[in-house]
Amino acid sequence: MEVIDDFVHDLPMVQVSLSDFKPLPEGDRQYPLEYIENNGVIRLKEDDDMVFVGVVDTKNYTLLENLKNFHKKRIIFCALDKNDFSAYLSERLAASSMDEEGAEKPENEKILLDKLANDAPIVMLVNSIMIEAIRKGASDIHIEGFDDEVYVRYRIDGHLKTVSKIDKDRFAAVASRLKIMSNLNIMEKRLPQDGRISVHLGDDEIDLRVSIIPIANGESLVLRLFNKKRTLLKLGETGLSEEQLAEFRHKCNTPNGLLLVTGPTGSGKTTTLSAVLQELNSEHVKIITIEDPIEYVTKGINQIQTNERIGLTFDSILRRVLRQDPNIVMVGEIRDSETAELSIRAALTGHLVFSTLHTNDSVSVITRLRNMGIEPYLLAAVLRGSLAQRLVRQICSHCREQVKPSPAEIGLLNRFKIPAKTPIFEGKGCEECNGTGYKGRLGVFEYFSVNPEVEEMIIKGVKDSLIKEYLVSRGMKTLLADGIDKIINGVTTISEVERAVSG
Repeated sequence: MEVIDDFVHDLPMVQVSLSDFKPLPEGDRQYPLEYIENNGVIRLKEDDDMVFVGVVDTKNYTLLENLKNFHKKRIIFCALDKNDFSAYLSERLAASSMDEEGAEKPENEKILLDKLANDAPIVMLVNSIMIEAIRKGASDIHIEGFDDEVYVRYRIDGHLKTVSKIDKDRFAAVASRLKIMSNLNIMEKRLPQDGRISVHLGDDEIDLRVSIIPIANGESLVLRLFNKKRTLLKLGETGLSEEQLAEFRHKCNTPNGLLLVTGPTGSGKTTTLSAVLQELNSEHVKIITIEDPIEYVTKGINQIQTNERIGLTFDSILRRVLRQDPNIVMVGEIRDSETAELSIRAALTGHLVFSTLHTNDSVSVITRLRNMGIEPYLLAAVLRGSLAQRLVRQICSHCREQVKPSPAEIGLLNRFKIPAKTPIFEGKGCEECNGTGYKGRLGVFEYFSVNPEVEEMIIKGVKDSLIKEYLVSRGMKTLLADGIDKIINGVTTISEVERAVSG
């Protein structure tokens, strides 16, 4: 094993493995745990004449100089692999937590490390957080470290709920464990980091996208859950009414043009598009999707993951995708003028293009694309239809019961000329729905197809509000009207529709 004596600025240190030095010094013969974590340094071996020190950042010359002055003896610095160091640090942090709880510390360090790796309290805690989230059907896990406590929250059916609290002194170990699992830098606490974890629970295969950002008093860790083996919704199961479904399906089977799904983040746009592509998928059609991230893997569809760090953006991929002779192209989101222009061009050249936009309603896509530089005559030529959507929670079928509407709710029903005696339902809360009264979600929709009159309005630059008035007069159901229908049918509640639909 070759190492560099003292430190030489113009020569790299040779990387070593911690296993070469085990058992490592412990107790008073090792640096404090906080110093090890903050500086990325470990005392590897020491005798009366010299000390071997492992460092992660071999260019931190201030640290190396300080260590040289501290030891007052011959010092040999060795470069450490970050993953090797992270694994060691995680074990130390877990061991520290176990010691604080009064557990006995095995005399043989190898036995201790093996036990911690397989049965450590921190490992079990992290695993239990993820397992419980999967079993409860959570879409996201939030772990946030504040001054006094650490909060664990699950987002279930779109709503965040605190499920447990963790002692503040255990947060560093929990964060380190998650960083190791997602192949992130355990030492980095100043910059945001993104990673992923794959876990198996029974027959389920869960992909967790990990996002970590520094906050004022620590770090915020968010894990988004994707069940790779979950049965995808069919288009008829999304919540579209029979009329909306028939009209939307008709446009989805046109040979070319642009179809848009709109709504805020988390409104189910990707689920709807995945359901559409499932219906259109066949051996006679080539479908290519450009996504960020790929949420639903579908057999027979060419799915491409964007990666801005290496230049794989929506527009750069779309330019090349059109050379692949696709029939249908799905662009995850139209974010800028370049992607909008390329999507329009693809629709003009004989492709059926699906994409999403962030707008408040279906008609607003017209102004949004015009603001992105799309000429009105081009937009009128390619736009086939637009579907706006929101998600509302469904009343739990196990505890659903009829209730008397409040005066405010009666006012809302009167606004749509619905008799005040119309039965209104709510969930009283039960074990099946974790006491919330809701279980599952479905969409509230607003859809319009472009006809010759709408084309003419787009070319003339008619305001969105006037176009919407015309469409409503021709029978278009607004988001709020669709929500009211679902209230009358006993599927959801007035408060859910009011929350999800503005206006």
